Amino acid sequence: MSKSKPEPKYLDEAFELVCQEMLATFIKKHQDYGKGNILSNKELGIAFRTTEKIERLKNLLMTPEQLPVNESIDDSWLDVAVYAVIAKMYRKGWFQKLELKS
Repeated sequence: MSKSKPEPKYLDEAFELVCQEMLATFIKKHQDYGKGNILSNKELGIAFRTTEKIERLKNLLMTPEQLPVNESIDDSWLDVAVYAVIAKMYRKGWFQKLELKS
């Protein structure tokens, strides 16, 4: 039986929990896909991918009676957040030159 994490008591604790989930998602997807898809289309590609996620979110939110098959609303929001962090790292030059520690 797995233990569930306690609910956060403070907003900053909640933010930190979501950031941990973002990091885990980033690492998992980076290990699966690498950097090529980002580096080939640069920052504009990140913007396009984010736009695609937002369009998916809009569709899911406007048709709540249809259960998502491939990706949940939570997954879509998480992907948007991860893309935003990737964009910040890209603009600083970090995404291009750094590799995962693990």
